Amino acid sequence: MSNQSNDKGRAYEYICLQTLYSEINKFRSAEIIENSSLHAAERAWDTVNEKTREVLTISAKAAVATLFDMEPMIVEDDEDLLQLYIQPDTKGEVGDVRDIIIVRKDVIWEIGLSIKHNHFAVKHSRLGKSLDFGDRWFGVPCSLNYWEEIRPIFDYIDQEKQANKKWSELPSKAEDVYIPLLNAFVNEIKKANAENEGIPRKMVEYLLGQFDFYKVISIDNKNVTQIQTYNLRGTLNRASNKEQPKIIVPVSSLPTRIVSLEFKPGSDNTVELYMDGGWQFSFRIHNASTYVESSLKFDIQIIGMPASIISINCSWN
Repeated sequence: MSNQSNDKGRAYEYICLQTLYSEINKFRSAEIIENSSLHAAERAWDTVNEKTREVLTISAKAAVATLFDMEPMIVEDDEDLLQLYIQPDTKGEVGDVRDIIIVRKDVIWEIGLSIKHNHFAVKHSRLGKSLDFGDRWFGVPCSLNYWEEIRPIFDYIDQEKQANKKWSELPSKAEDVYIPLLNAFVNEIKKANAENEGIPRKMVEYLLGQFDFYKVISIDNKNVTQIQTYNLRGTLNRASNKEQPKIIVPVSSLPTRIVSLEFKPGSDNTVELYMDGGWQFSFRIHNASTYVESSLKFDIQIIGMPASIISINCSWN
């Protein structure tokens, strides 16, 4: 992600937080908890131009009423204090993809929002010479066969890195790097799945995090803010003491088996994972820098979801 895209993403987090705070205070007391993540988001907000601020503000406002309809606990005035805060990015590294947390500690309740600006990516995980993706993704360390498969690939990468080569200067990047690395990745997942229970469920939990959440996506060119519901454990959509949710959010089941994992037809850098229950992901490997470096990044997208994960488009006025 470019610095400009990163700044817009953080700026969107900032205005979503401020908009929620302003709108919630029309119904009940709320406060924003100050931390370093808030300050970073505010600095990003200060860097974007006025036109961008207007668009982000309209986008944030469009989502609020729908969130309130799904979560009446947000606006219930029960004389306790509701708090909002932005989480540090490091939370994502330990299985929490939520950017904004809304919490009422007196009633042991909280929800989280994952905030996205103009992109739908799930994660940007890496493959590297010593990065054990199996252990991190689903708790099964990568096999000796995997390390043997990737060693010559990364030996070649290291050689080109020492020569200060650009990725664009490699004569056969796909054949020498992308395809064999993805083959090793696919083989290792299939092996772990054949020998261990729960790999599909653990993979989705890694990709989507350990907590239920709403994903709020600003799609600027369509004048739409999309809200996706990831209620995998049934913790979202709780009724308040005074009101039931106006929009019902179903609970979604995690997958139990891998149906297929193979290269996307016609592609040399993307594999697609199909699981039961409608779960589908794509994994596109790419170099995230101009010059050769010793790891490669995934752009991981959800290309299919269970019908119980609903997407609501909130159009801008």
